[in-house]
Formats: sequence, structure tokens, C-alpha cells
Amino acid sequence: MAFNLFTLIFLIAAFSYVITLLWLNLRQSKVIIQSFDKIPSEFSKKITLKEHQKAAKYTQAKLKLNHFEIIFSTGILLLWTLGGGLDYLDNAWQAQTDNALYIGVGFVVSLMVLGSLIDLPFGVYRTFVLEQKFGFNQTDVKTFIMDLLKGTLLMLIIGLPLIYAILYLMGAMGGYWWIYVWLVLTGFSLLMFWLYPTYIAPIFNQFKPLDNAELKTKINNLLKRTGFKSDGVFVMNGSKRSSHGNAYFTGIGKNKRIVFFDTLLKSMSDDEVQAILAHELGHFHHKHIRKHMFNSFAISLFSLTLLGYLINQDWFFHGLGISHPSNHTALILFTLTIPVFSFFIAPINNYLSRRHEFEADLFAAKHTNADDLISSLVKLYKDNAATLTPDYLYSAFHDSHPSASIRINQLKTYKSNKRYT
Repeated sequence: MAFNLFTLIFLIAAFSYVITLLWLNLRQSKVIIQSFDKIPSEFSKKITLKEHQKAAKYTQAKLKLNHFEIIFSTGILLLWTLGGGLDYLDNAWQAQTDNALYIGVGFVVSLMVLGSLIDLPFGVYRTFVLEQKFGFNQTDVKTFIMDLLKGTLLMLIIGLPLIYAILYLMGAMGGYWWIYVWLVLTGFSLLMFWLYPTYIAPIFNQFKPLDNAELKTKINNLLKRTGFKSDGVFVMNGSKRSSHGNAYFTGIGKNKRIVFFDTLLKSMSDDEVQAILAHELGHFHHKHIRKHMFNSFAISLFSLTLLGYLINQDWFFHGLGISHPSNHTALILFTLTIPVFSFFIAPINNYLSRRHEFEADLFAAKHTNADDLISSLVKLYKDNAATLTPDYLYSAFHDSHPSASIRINQLKTYKSNKRYT
């Protein structure tokens, strides 16, 4: 198989990607070890040394697993591309039929299934070993298997028609196919945002209306004060799979839901729950969800435009181990390799995301008690065993949220300034 200059560029990018990820992990590990016996002063009265050390051990365990995942996944990427795996799979499908569209759909779907099988051992280990060791796992084998089956079935029902439509448009719409594909993907994303809360999420979890009358009254008052309308406040049985707590908004337009994990409601006071909700409302007030969607659509348009260029370049295919260029191999090559080339802009996206978190925190502090938000953040970090002392470079590349210390100090600064204005 003939390689070219792009092969060398890809190898340099791939190894730079791996080395940077491993280096960041080592930095994070070093910081965790250094702070193992010392709780940050702002948390010393709220978190015990035992809880702090549990978070450190949990973070270290996840880093060790991630070390192996990084090396393993990069090896698989090289086997699929330069190792000829994609070319072999493509030839196998070409031997089955002469219909280019059927070949493309079969190639993409079989690759997705194989990828899921390759990742399965990591999912099993993470759930039944790592999470179990630290007391977070609540998933039994039956639930795990059912989730896999439901996810696979959902992928076939939703994914197959989408893949067919994309490959059809790539072949039928001429040189500007990428515009039509972008329109389809944008419409599909909006449809999924709308369908998810009512039709998809309930396939995996139970959602019941909030039955705490006092908390519900407080939430309704908060919604009125902030001018927010939703399709309801629901409690999700997150404890079925994990003891981690969370809360989120989902949906668009009138089909929006507020969702609390049952685990979160058990550990938080009503005022703390209200503060968490106010933070999420802050994202909507500042139109962060909409901005994120538009940003995502812009990135997808740019990516498809770039793919529209690369699909006509033989060096792109031959440099990545494909002997017979086609629409479906171009789509997969681009999807597999773009993370290697785009990883180094992650700090920019995370910086923007952290700015949104600060804005949402400030909104919550204005509409609820800042002390309630601070105490809820401490509980969330404690209950989820999240590290309080992340390395700043590791955080820049991996964390879309600011660290607990930074967020709490910002809230305290706001409180202090509010008293004197």
C-alpha cells in the first residue's frame, strides 16, 4: 500500500496527540499526589481528609485507565487506517454487492458495531470494577446488557436512515453535496433535541413528576421570577445505575424539561436544589444552549466544507491506507482522524464554556442565595469524588467547567461586592 507525505503528517499529529494526552495525565497525577494529605483551605471545614483522599484515589484510578485507553485507541486508529483495516472492510463489502450505496451503508454500520465491541471491555471495567470499587456503581448485569441492546436497536432505527440519507446526498448532489448534508444533519439535530426528553430518554430511565410539594412551590416561584417555562419538573431514577448526582435541562422550544437525579435530591436541601436549578436557568437566560447549538452547526458546516475538498484528493485516501477512494471511506477517515488534528484547540472551547459557567453561577447568586449554591457545589464535588486540586493545564484541555475552588471564590467575591454596592 502506497503512503505519501500526508502519512507522515498524520503520524506526527497522532503521536503528538498521544504524547500530549499522556503528559497531561502525568501532570494531573503529580498534582493529585502532592495534595493528597492537604485539603484546600476553603474546603477544610466542609470536606474531611478521608473524603478528599477518596477523590484523589478515584481520580488516580481513572487516570490509570485513561493511560491505557489512549494508547489502545491510538493503536486501533493506526490499524484501521495505515494498517489496512478500513481497506479490508471496504473490499469485503464490495465483494457482496455492486450497489455503491448499500456498500457504503454496510461499511459504516459494520464499523460502528465493531467499534462498539472493541470499546465494550472498557465499559465493563469502568462500570463493574472502577465504579464498583469506589462505591458508585448501582448497575447490575441485566441493566448493563439491556442498555447495550436498547442502544444498538436505537442506533439501527435512527442511525441507518440517517447514514443512508447522508451517503445518498454525497453521491447525488454533485460538488455541493456538503450543503445538503449539513442541512439534513442540522434538521436531524434539532429533531433529536425535541424528541429526546419525551420519547428517547424514557427508553433508558424512569421519569416521574416531582412530588415534593414544598420544593415544587419554590421551583415554580423561581421559574416565574426568571420568566422560564418548561414542560415540567421531573425526577430521574439515576440511582438505578450510579450514585453520582446531577441535574440538567433537556429539549427545545415548548418541549423542555427540568430533570433532577433522585440521588441529587437525597443529598441536597430544598434551597440547594433551587440554587442548582437557578444555575441551569442562567444558561437559558444567557442563551448558552442556543449559542452552543449555533457554534456546533457552524463547526459541522466548516467540517463538511473541508471534507468536500478532501474527498477529491487522492493523497488523503492513499495517505491513510485506502486504495479505492469512495464517499463512505472519506466520511469515515475524516471522522476517525479529525480528533487528532483538532485536539489542540480544545482549550479554546473549554475557556468559552467556563465563561458560560461563571455567568450561570452569577445568575443563580442573583436569584437565590449564593451560600446555597456554594454548599451545593461542595456537596456535588464531595458526593461525586471530584478532585478539588486539578492541574491547570490538564483542566484547560479536559474540563468544560471551572474547578470548585475557582467557582466558589468567584461566588464569594460577588457576595462581598454586593454588600458594598
